[in-house]
This record gives sequence, structure tokens and C-alpha cells, in this order.
Amino acid sequence: MTEKGHPERAVSDFIWNIVEIHSQLEEIHKSWAQMLGITEPQWLILMAIDELDEGRGVPGIAVASKLRIHPAFVTNQTKKLENMEFLTRVTSPDDARFLQMSLTQRARAEIANLSIKRQALNSTMFGELDEDSLRYLNKRLTSIAKNSRLASQKLSIGIL
Repeated sequence: MTEKGHPERAVSDFIWNIVEIHSQLEEIHKSWAQMLGITEPQWLILMAIDELDEGRGVPGIAVASKLRIHPAFVTNQTKKLENMEFLTRVTSPDDARFLQMSLTQRARAEIANLSIKRQALNSTMFGELDEDSLRYLNKRLTSIAKNSRLASQKLSIGIL
């Protein structure tokens, strides 16, 4: 048994389910990206900007943090997305050293065109769960994510 009485088998099953879900989500993201003629990381960057933007644009560091990737990679990819007219990058009014990124009308239209397919996909994936169940599951997954970051830090510094 693990700490708090969780059987090893249940923990192992959970981890393998997460690995499977991650793999399937990667395939789904690749498909969405292909429909727009971009890469999977570029799709995720667009989705992060879409979610984080509250009307003033989003700094690259916020996108990098959300996606848990290096800020330099975000900079490199957002330049490409800007050249493809999927986003705009403008100097931050608060600090000229930083850029604020926003989706273009083209990107919003392309994403909107996929919305019916995305809703159908979400219905397939989450159809057995009501809103309260999803909230509960998200709360538990947020806790596990936080604890896994802590465990990873402990392992990297040799505490575990």
C-alpha cells in the first residue's frame, strides 16, 4: 500500500489512464492543428492565447507558463503564427520589453468553424459526466497536479 492507504494497483491504473488520455489528447490536438495547417504546439499556443486573453492581449511568458514550455519556444512559434496571420504581437503598453499577443479575426473565424466538431468531440469524451461531476473531477485533478509538481521537485533535489 502507498501512503494514505491507496492500493498500488489503483495508483498504477490511474497513472496509465492519464498516459492514455494524454496520448489521445495529443492525437486530437494534432488533428485540429492539421485542419488549420499548423503544428500541434502552434495549436496549443493559439488555444492558450484564446483562453488567457481578456481583451488586452497575452504576454508570451503567460502562454509559456500555461503550456509548461520554454518562453523562447513560444517566441519562435508566435513569430511563425504572426506570419501566417493567426495572431498579432504588439508592444505592451505597460512595459516596452514585452509583447502582448492576440488572435486575429482569421484565427477566431477558423476556430469558430471547428466549434461544432469540437462540441461533438467534447460530448463524446465527457457525455457521461454532468457539470458537477466535471467540477469535482477537475478539483481532484488540480490537487493531483499540484502534488505531482511537488513530488517532481522533491525527486529532482534528492529528497525522495
